[in-house]
Amino acid sequence: MAQRMDHPFAPLYSERSRILILGSFPSVKSREQLFYYGHPQNRFWKVIAALYHQEVPAGIPEKRDLILKNGLALWDSIAGCVISGSSDASIREVKANDLSVILDHCPIRRIFCNGRTAWQYYDRLIKPGTGREAVCLPSTSPANAQWTLDRLTEAWSVILEETD
Repeated sequence: MAQRMDHPFAPLYSERSRILILGSFPSVKSREQLFYYGHPQNRFWKVIAALYHQEVPAGIPEKRDLILKNGLALWDSIAGCVISGSSDASIREVKANDLSVILDHCPIRRIFCNGRTAWQYYDRLIKPGTGREAVCLPSTSPANAQWTLDRLTEAWSVILEETD
């Protein structure tokens, strides 16, 4: 059943964040945990840990540390929408997030989107205000099963060029 939802948690960033990674909208599991990429089958944390040669973080404090110590920031393109469960395909009546909260306070060099849905909403609704291009990376979602963990990690390695 579709329902109107507002984004339930804040962006994750610090004054040292140089890379902004945007998802679309939190999954049911992420909304339950009030933190990013909470579905156990989502490969986001495995990809980021592999890129930075770290252990896959077990809990929210370790996930937060992994992001912040590597100069990353996390948020989503969508501030609110009508959605059924976790289905990006069901998203409608979108309200975009105001990225100035991060962009005005951090030296963000590049913006990357975790999947086509995040990128499409960024490109259509947010880019006109920021004037900044975003790179669309393959989704780490379990729904993107044709991408293996190794292929995802290789594709996502482009963010390392911006965090040196």
